Amino acid sequence: MDRKRVFIVGGTGFLGYHAAIEFLKRGWDVTALGLPPAPPASLFPESVRIHIDDLEQVSDEDLSALLKGHRALVYAAGMDDRVTPRKPAYPKFHHANVEVCARLLRLASLAGIERAVLLGSYFAYFNRLWPELRLFERHPYIRSRVEQERLAKEIVGLSTCVLELPYIFGDTLGRKPLWYPLVKYIRLTSLLLYPTGGTACITAETVGQAIVAAAERGQAGKSYPIGDENLTWTELLQRLAAADGRQVRVVTLPTWIMKIGLYGLWLLHQLQRKEMGLDPRYLAPLQTTETFIDPEQSRQALGYETGGLDLAFRKTVLACDLRR
Repeated sequence: MDRKRVFIVGGTGFLGYHAAIEFLKRGWDVTALGLPPAPPASLFPESVRIHIDDLEQVSDEDLSALLKGHRALVYAAGMDDRVTPRKPAYPKFHHANVEVCARLLRLASLAGIERAVLLGSYFAYFNRLWPELRLFERHPYIRSRVEQERLAKEIVGLSTCVLELPYIFGDTLGRKPLWYPLVKYIRLTSLLLYPTGGTACITAETVGQAIVAAAERGQAGKSYPIGDENLTWTELLQRLAAADGRQVRVVTLPTWIMKIGLYGLWLLHQLQRKEMGLDPRYLAPLQTTETFIDPEQSRQALGYETGGLDLAFRKTVLACDLRR
């Protein structure tokens, strides 16, 4: 292959877009596959080849033809932990995050693609780090992500690595940010009640840079937890509020209160015959701890820049004001 060409599944979505723009900056040709509806014509540069279709509705023959001629593949699709399907949840998560991904990677290998980057979850990292929490066993979503990583790395002939992503902030391309309820809460009052703990955070731009870095020099079979900063929930709320021109005071709730609330949510879903990807009965120990990572370790291994989180917070809160 004379030119660097990348095929991005989920390429018209939030992270797919930022990856596409970064690939173009690095001299790659970009093909993006996304679900309908098609993005606005002005969103992508004209050089980006866009295919609008449902991956599951594309035949093996047609998908192989689309993949042929590309050097790298990025998988930025799947079912995230916000989805609450009908019981049982795991078969749905397994299908979306494992079976669909495995089919694509096998076809990519047969089509001659050399490298693949899978966008996973930092919950898979904490499953390795904290076996005592039994995250794989208790949470359908985390189980699907762990199995996705394992299977992806077993595809013969394809050099695959995984980026394990934390909570992401930034320009959401005219879509409602997943952080909209939290921003709404911040705007409701200056005295906020929130649990203890914290999380790693990252900007969409940093994710885009890390994707390209992983496609160019990621180690086969390696999982990279990535992030920009580690923030307690209190720090996160205060930084988001500051991005919105506000000041807030955060009062930390006792963990037992959160456990009661989450158990009530589980009971409600039982009545509705629904099941979350993160089981509320076992979620408090995870959400009230500091799910921090060492962002420097992966940054040095891949070689990409970090920073810009406050600007990403500003973009996030601004996106909450867009008309829909």
